[in-house]
Amino acid sequence: MRHERLRTVGAAVLVASLAVALAGRAAAHGGSLQADDARSLAIPLWLFLSTGGGVVGVSFLLTSFVTDRDLIRDIHDRRREVGLSAATRRTLAGVARLVGVVGLVAVLLVGAFGPADPLRNLAVLVVWVGWWAGYTMTTYLVGNSWPALNPWRVGLWLREWLPAPSPSYPARLGSWPAVAGLLGLVWLEVVSPLADDPRLLTGVVLAYTLVTLTGAYVLGETWFERVDPVSRVFAAYGAVAPLYSDDEGRPRARVPGTGLEDEGLARDASDVAFVAALLWVTTYDGLVATPPWRDFASAAVGGGVPAPLLYPAALLAGFGLFLGLYRWAVRRGRRDAESYREPAELARRFAPSLLAIAAGYHVAHYLGYLIELSPALVGALAAPLSPGAPVAVVLPAWFSALALGFVLLGHLAAIWVAHAVAYDLFPSRMQAVRSQYALTAAMVFYTMTSLWIVSRPYAAPPFV
Repeated sequence: MRHERLRTVGAAVLVASLAVALAGRAAAHGGSLQADDARSLAIPLWLFLSTGGGVVGVSFLLTSFVTDRDLIRDIHDRRREVGLSAATRRTLAGVARLVGVVGLVAVLLVGAFGPADPLRNLAVLVVWVGWWAGYTMTTYLVGNSWPALNPWRVGLWLREWLPAPSPSYPARLGSWPAVAGLLGLVWLEVVSPLADDPRLLTGVVLAYTLVTLTGAYVLGETWFERVDPVSRVFAAYGAVAPLYSDDEGRPRARVPGTGLEDEGLARDASDVAFVAALLWVTTYDGLVATPPWRDFASAAVGGGVPAPLLYPAALLAGFGLFLGLYRWAVRRGRRDAESYREPAELARRFAPSLLAIAAGYHVAHYLGYLIELSPALVGALAAPLSPGAPVAVVLPAWFSALALGFVLLGHLAAIWVAHAVAYDLFPSRMQAVRSQYALTAAMVFYTMTSLWIVSRPYAAPPFV
């Protein structure tokens, strides 16, 4: 009874803390990432950021005191089979593959021959609104359907029709090509007018298609497991979702986020780096659209820094900072826990918890964008070659408060997952708790960085 009362009180305090933070955000009326006008916070920025960071810190304390191994294990083991027959699964997979191939062909054709206005061009709207914003959300909110929808898996069929080489992928490369590919794609998206130039977007999609089909034909499934950054992104986000496929391909349901506790999710240091890269690039995409970055970039270029070097330098520096901070937190946690486990093992096990943060920030970053431009997407789908004037949804002022909620929910989920993994790794309760001190501090830093970006009004990046 005492433990039950303590858990109830702890949950109530946690909910109250989150409510206070949300209320503060709603009163602050901070500008969203899509706002064109600058809005100032009605409360001091330091108080706004410290409130969000404090919620994450308090959640760690509450999680430490109101949970035990039995409770966490009971939640983790709640798995249910979803009643879909094998025939139904094959039919759904076939329909998804057809939709993916038709969608890719439509993007290439309409992008090349459709309207030049990006808000009327189907290719631009499908890629950025429908796919990168909307579809990506489904992978961590519902489940990863990308293996069925992915049109580039046609490259695997070519291996059956044509003489195919035996896959020979150097193990030492790990997932580093996917890390480089992810950073490269985000850099290209930031520094080029991909969102405004349908012809350029078509060229990039065509080049990606040729590279991916060739890679799938040469390396087979290894290409999508290790090299292709898009498949890796959706697979990583899919571990957050409540739906997944077991080893026999049957759909099953679980408590959202518990998939991040699986040991095989991060296999080596390159997988750890990919998680850090995914967390950073979503942050970077928002950072370069803030007024402080615009001012900094203008000053840097005015001081002699070449504009073409500024954005990749910032991209790599931020990635190094996020990855370095995480590795420091793992090493410090190992020391605090007085553990003999290898730092590499701890880094692999705790890294997936950061995916909950990435998912929370992604939905905070893109949900408003998706809602605002959904009518334009529907109009383009209805008449791909001659859509009407684009229509956008005007979001209410309170909508920006949701951004804080999603950011904080992602961080709270990350705290829970890391705590569950610590219980699995360490025999002593206090070892598990002490191992989380530094990691929680790193998560507070990630939280405050995300909240700072969300609180800034939108500003078009210069020199791109």
